[in-house]
Amino acid sequence: MAYYFDEPSRTFNEYLLVPGFSSSECIPAKVSLKTPLVKYKKGEEPAISLNIPMVSAIMQSVSDDGMGIALATEGGLSFIFGSQSVESQAAMVARVKDYKAGFVTSDANLAPTATLADVLALKEEYGHSTMPVTDDGSAHGKLLGIVTSRDYRVSRMDPSEKVVDFMTPRERMIVAPEDTSLKTANDILWDNKLNSLPLVDGEDHLMYMVFRKDYDSHKSNPLEMLDSHKRYMVGAGINTRDYAERVPALVEAGADVLCIDSSEGFSDWQRITLEWVREHYGDSVKVGAGNVVDAEGFRFLAECGADFVKVGIGGGSICITREQKGIGRGQATALIEVAKARDEYFEETGVYIPVCSDGGIVYDHHMTLALAMGADFLMLGRYFARFDESPTNKVNVNGSYMKEYWGEGSARARNWQRYDLGGDKKGLSFEEGVDSYVPYAGTLKDNVDLTLSKVRSTMCNCGALTIAELQEKAKLTVVSSTSIVEGGAHDVVLKDKAPYGTGSMR
Repeated sequence: MAYYFDEPSRTFNEYLLVPGFSSSECIPAKVSLKTPLVKYKKGEEPAISLNIPMVSAIMQSVSDDGMGIALATEGGLSFIFGSQSVESQAAMVARVKDYKAGFVTSDANLAPTATLADVLALKEEYGHSTMPVTDDGSAHGKLLGIVTSRDYRVSRMDPSEKVVDFMTPRERMIVAPEDTSLKTANDILWDNKLNSLPLVDGEDHLMYMVFRKDYDSHKSNPLEMLDSHKRYMVGAGINTRDYAERVPALVEAGADVLCIDSSEGFSDWQRITLEWVREHYGDSVKVGAGNVVDAEGFRFLAECGADFVKVGIGGGSICITREQKGIGRGQATALIEVAKARDEYFEETGVYIPVCSDGGIVYDHHMTLALAMGADFLMLGRYFARFDESPTNKVNVNGSYMKEYWGEGSARARNWQRYDLGGDKKGLSFEEGVDSYVPYAGTLKDNVDLTLSKVRSTMCNCGALTIAELQEKAKLTVVSSTSIVEGGAHDVVLKDKAPYGTGSMR
């Protein structure tokens, strides 16, 4: 006879946090959102911790190198999508690792034969007023000079005038060697009253630009996720088919952590993949696994050697697995059970395996609920898909700006490896994801700042200054359907029809 769970499968929207005592010391400015990303032993520090409890989903429409850099800047981490060639994914990882905070590879460059008209066209395209001039017009050509807005006056010059005739030549420029530290580069900028400083190699090829305006930006991001070499940290998704080829390439490219991307993680295929990684790399390569929705699934992946376990089946906004196959579980119920199993495992073994909640987040406050229920960090797809930094197109739909967003189980993504159940057949037999739009929301930084301000405020309402303290002190109550209606604006006529919950992601 089939097993029946006693309790219904619940979602985040069916719960509320009950406020606890808030001391005068419990203010949002003092809240720390630092959280472990990978497993560690009792009394030790995890090899990798996130500065904010957010990672971006392993999806074509969410996580490329642009998202990787933007999220690492804010203290989170991206998992570069794996439904692409090994070479392409490794190149994305390498671009994040090669990106040096404050060191910019110039994207608006000129050849000496370019004209003033070319300068104006590049300025229109990129919005930059500072443009290096190199022998071949590339970002890493031999530096010949530089053009800034002070070098020309449109009203007094012919558009056909050559750059070489009005640029500031190399011999009059202040430059620095490519191995100059960011601190030294900024000192040179300030001491010489410069707006930009080119960094060149031993043969005078341009390598990077450092800008005065980026100094304040760097100082305003104290939570940056940096490795021991001060490079941004980044993750990458792998599958249970080509791991023997993909993992070495990603490790070589510099990936800090990997994650098996699968719709269902309680399988022999994940065990085999984890065993292969451990056999070839020991514990030096960190690998998360999932997804699971109960204690049995968590225990299985923990004993297989997973560095973190991902929870959630069917709760994503673009996921139709529950409709197509009738499997899954309400995200809140799944998370509560897995978090309990995680704590029991820690008591038994002294090994703490972080839990990642993946899916089911509709409103910003759901993030705080997920953390209170035991999640160490959250994997978010739709949330990040709405921002400038996601790799998809911004389009106008019926007068509103939207961003494209599609699931890995959709025909568009064709990521059959994520839904692989073994055998020789390769390909999607049917869709488990949709192709859609999400409302465009602007920059990642602005939205993440707003979201986390809500999280910190709610934590203080619960008397908690850390995520661990929130999980210890949180009091949660199930709410009725009537209470859910009462929780929003009701029985009034709103003056502004626009959603008042700017972080609602709807």
